[in-house]
Amino acid sequence: MEVFEQWESNIRGYCRSFPTVFASAKNARQVDEQGKSYIDFFAGAGVLNFGHNNERMKKALVNFIEADGVAHSLDMYTTAKRDFIEKFVDTVLKPRQLNYKMQFMGPTGTNAVEAALKLARRVTGRQSIVAFSHGFHGMTLGSLACTANDYFRQAAGVPLDHVIRLPFESAPGGGLDNLAEHERALEDPSSGVAAPAAYLIEVIQAEGGVNVATERWLKELQRIAHAHGALFIVDEIQVGCGRTGTYFSFDEMDLSPDIVCLAKGIGGFGTPLAMNLIKPEHDQHWSPGEHTGTFRGQGFSFVAGREALTYFDDDALMSEVKEKGALMAEHLDKLAKRYAGQGFAVRGKGMMQALDVVDGGKAKQMAAVCFENGLLIGPCGSGGRVLKLIPPLTIPEADLKEGLAILEDAIGRVMEEAA
Repeated sequence: MEVFEQWESNIRGYCRSFPTVFASAKNARQVDEQGKSYIDFFAGAGVLNFGHNNERMKKALVNFIEADGVAHSLDMYTTAKRDFIEKFVDTVLKPRQLNYKMQFMGPTGTNAVEAALKLARRVTGRQSIVAFSHGFHGMTLGSLACTANDYFRQAAGVPLDHVIRLPFESAPGGGLDNLAEHERALEDPSSGVAAPAAYLIEVIQAEGGVNVATERWLKELQRIAHAHGALFIVDEIQVGCGRTGTYFSFDEMDLSPDIVCLAKGIGGFGTPLAMNLIKPEHDQHWSPGEHTGTFRGQGFSFVAGREALTYFDDDALMSEVKEKGALMAEHLDKLAKRYAGQGFAVRGKGMMQALDVVDGGKAKQMAAVCFENGLLIGPCGSGGRVLKLIPPLTIPEADLKEGLAILEDAIGRVMEEAA
């Protein structure tokens, strides 16, 4: 590891939690150069929904490379992009009777959010965005302004303006009463509160601690947005692409977002891809070439991403996700009951589950013990107090159960030492 410590920037973060050099990976396991195998409950921060080195995607990519497929194309037309678009329309949009334009803007989630904010301001002629406590939307300045985490915000070096912060539904002061108070301010010409360009929301706040919004609250938020001429933007970057047991985390909620931000899992293989779904009437406000990105035409990502969509041709994978998610939640519930006196709590949906252990220091210790025993897991939430479980959706049940056992043992060891 000396090479990294000598030459790589001090900014590196995850490697400090997982201090080893990984050499290979397969599905839900990574192996370091000493040959030690680790069960992966981190999955590239939600990128690897379909596991490391997915065989179906690997084969498709190798065939594409050997056929001299177009790897980089900016926004030119390619067969790989057409195949991806057609598959996404047939698999995701048409079955839900959704009508969206697809905008490819760059390789990461923050690129998707930046483009969504820019378009919302263009459509409405307004500047402010309503974002929520504990939300995370990216590290570039527009996205960072909407991100709530103070540690990340302090690194900006400039004011992060044009954002109105409201409490998330489950946060102190949040809920329907808070939304009603907010709407009263919008309707009062002397309140000093102007209608925003958009409301930016995560159905499940992943990095914020796996806080789950209810359908009722989300519907009311959407109603307020549309009643006051604002766009309703849903950030699906970490919780989409099947993570919750349906393709979108808001499936079956009767919501109609103006823009849906996608990234992470849509690249399939871990290849970078970000995409916004935009209602056609809003997309008309873009002029050709007005928002660009060098890597918005990733051939590898289109090929792997198209293959990833085949997992949604039937209900097999999503049924497995619901079953595995229930197993994860059941295991965490037992731990929460065991330490009920410490205030432990379980939150999540599908295969994004979390255990709030209240104390960020203890959570860090638990994650470190997990690493020592062959499990990769990362804390999140306020002060890092929440242990978030986001294994690949394709994880074998044996690996899942082994990982849960390692987690249980780590929590027990830390809590016993603290007693």
